[in-house]
Amino acid sequence: MTDVNPTPGLRERKRLATRRAIQVAVLRLVAERGYDAVTVEMISRSADVSPRTFFNYFPSKEDAVVGDPPRMPSGEPEEAFVRGEPTGELLGDIVVLLDEAMAENITDRELVLERRKVLRQHPDLFARRSASLHEFESELTAVVSRRLLRDEPDLESDPAQLASRAQLLGLVIMAALRHAWAQWLEGAAGAADTHPADTADALGHHLDDSFAALRDLL
Repeated sequence: MTDVNPTPGLRERKRLATRRAIQVAVLRLVAERGYDAVTVEMISRSADVSPRTFFNYFPSKEDAVVGDPPRMPSGEPEEAFVRGEPTGELLGDIVVLLDEAMAENITDRELVLERRKVLRQHPDLFARRSASLHEFESELTAVVSRRLLRDEPDLESDPAQLASRAQLLGLVIMAALRHAWAQWLEGAAGAADTHPADTADALGHHLDDSFAALRDLL
C-alpha cells in the first residue's frame, strides 16, 4: 500500500476527534432511544460539544447518522491515474487511487460497525447511504473511462464500447473493494492477525490483498 497521507497535525487530529465523537454519540443514542427521540441538543451534550459546534460539522442529525459519503480523489491523484501512473498497470494504479480514497474517508472500524447496526434498523437512512455508494461507483467508472480512453484512443470513435468496458471494469473494481471492506470489517481467518483491524492502514492492506488475489484469479 502506498503511504499517501502524512501524519495529520494537532489541529486536524482535534477536528477528526470531534467529528468522531459526534458520530459515536448520535449512533449510540439512536441505538438506545430510537431515531425520532434523539435531538441535536442530546447529541451535543453526549459528545461534549455545543449545538453550534455540531452544526459546524454536520448540517443535520440525519447527516451525522448516515456519515460522510465516500468520494473518489480529485485533482492530481485522479490525473496521475489517468496518465497511467505510477505503475502503468491499470489494477496496480487503481489500488493506489483507492488507497488515496480510503485515506480521505473515515475508516474507523468501530464507527462503521455501529453505523451498520443503526442503518439496518432505519431503511430510509440505509437507502441514503446506499445512494452515496452508487455515486461513488459512478465516479469510479467515470475515472476508469478516462483511463481506458488514454490507453486505447480508438475507443473515442466507439462510445458504446468505451462505456461498456468502463462499466465492466468499474463493477469488478467495486467487487474487489467490497471484498477488502468485508475482510477488514469481519476479520477473516488469518487476515486479522496479519493486518490488525485497529491500525490506521489496515483497510489499505486488505485492499492490496484483495487486488492481488484478483490478479491471481485473472
